[in-house]
Amino acid sequence: MPYIETKVSVAISKEKEQRMKERLGQAISLIPGKSEQWLMLRFEDNCRMYFGGTNDAPSAFVEVRILHDSTREAYENMTKAIMAILSEELAIDPARVYIKYSPGDDWGWNGGNF
Repeated sequence: MPYIETKVSVAISKEKEQRMKERLGQAISLIPGKSEQWLMLRFEDNCRMYFGGTNDAPSAFVEVRILHDSTREAYENMTKAIMAILSEELAIDPARVYIKYSPGDDWGWNGGNF
């Protein structure tokens, strides 16, 4: 039950959104037990964002929410993948990106809880 929400200060074209969707779908498998089959994504572009007091360069905030927890190594591998995707697809410097991981045990789906 992974969910990735990506907020960026730049525009995302339909083509770039599709590539990011595909690449995040592959990257989620870096977290053991997670796959694109259950992945939900949200993209929000053109956000007014300031990083270090300025908004003169593109910035991003990404939140990765998953059912249960994972290892530090898995999170670090996922961070590298997300940073590469944002840099290559949207030209966002990794130094202007925060990624937050939110594991949790209480997820509902299809009328019940996991």
